[in-house]
Amino acid sequence: MPDLAALQKVLDALFPGLLGVRLTEVTADRVVAEMDVRPELCTTGGVLHGGAHMAFADTLGAVGTVVNLGPGKRTTTTDSSTKFIASAKAGTRVTGISRALHRGRTTMVWQTEIRGADGRLCAVVTQTQLVLEAPPGAA
Repeated sequence: MPDLAALQKVLDALFPGLLGVRLTEVTADRVVAEMDVRPELCTTGGVLHGGAHMAFADTLGAVGTVVNLGPGKRTTTTDSSTKFIASAKAGTRVTGISRALHRGRTTMVWQTEIRGADGRLCAVVTQTQLVLEAPPGAA
């Protein structure tokens, strides 16, 4: 079982921490997190910026891949496709549920549904993560 607190600590110090991503569940085939829709993450009209949707989903797929990596491996996103369905208004919270579609030796594919506070589907993001050898001496 992945250490949720340790993963959250890593995220908090990086870009996902700026977004306010909060992990609530992490398993080998599913990652769930929340993010408050703050005004500084919005575009005109007070709705969550598309890039914030994408960064939120990318974070969840990357976390899912990281917990599946073998020793001496690292990952990077190679492809991401986003379908925007509905907006999320400032002052609300979105939830992302990322599920593994494929967990292979060299690639992993994750699909993330982002839903508004009312449960309405806001976006669907499918991403491919490449599994790479970590550089010598990398932690």
